[in-house]
Amino acid sequence: MPILWAWVTSRPPETQAAVVAQGRKFHYITANLMRQDRLEEIVAEAVEVMGKVDILVNNAGIIRRQDILAFVEKDWDDVIDINQKTVFFLSQAVAKQFVKQGKGGKIINIASMLSFQGGVRVPSYTASKSAVMGLTRALATELAHHHINVNAIAPGYMATDNTTALRADEARNQAILERIPANRWGLPSDLAGPAVFLASSASDYVSGYTLAVDGGWLAR
Repeated sequence: MPILWAWVTSRPPETQAAVVAQGRKFHYITANLMRQDRLEEIVAEAVEVMGKVDILVNNAGIIRRQDILAFVEKDWDDVIDINQKTVFFLSQAVAKQFVKQGKGGKIINIASMLSFQGGVRVPSYTASKSAVMGLTRALATELAHHHINVNAIAPGYMATDNTTALRADEARNQAILERIPANRWGLPSDLAGPAVFLASSASDYVSGYTLAVDGGWLAR
């Protein structure tokens, strides 16, 4: 099952090793996803190597932290370009391939708690992730008749590179943990089940939904 996974990182040796260990084929494409001029080439290369595309995971994303009164245009544009603009146009390119293949497909966008909330010192990130939830609904509405399911996962506070500074801030870390009923930061492994569900036929009648994986943050 060929998956096109968009992320921001150097060559991912751990991911490659995990895929190969399962007896699956792995192909890595390097591209600057802050620009949209290579998106169709990315899809074409994936199809050339794998034969088709079944799933797109829009996981690429960045964040810029600064007080609103000091926030600069470049930090706004950088975040919007990759978190919002590329999500739409890569989804569009893959959806065209799905239609060409004639068998539908799955698109999974990565949203955020800040798709639901305002956040602090991250205005462009909040704007982009709010847009991801809206785009998920819009794409799902128009693509459903092509048997393309579009949904999103909204991770809660996860122990990743993006949250290193927050976890290092003792006061902020404690305040966050007090708000999470599960009383811990999420792990990447916590997202595996929801991702598999949304990528599989088990979710064929789920469309346009943003699934929060947050340890109960939004429920509180």
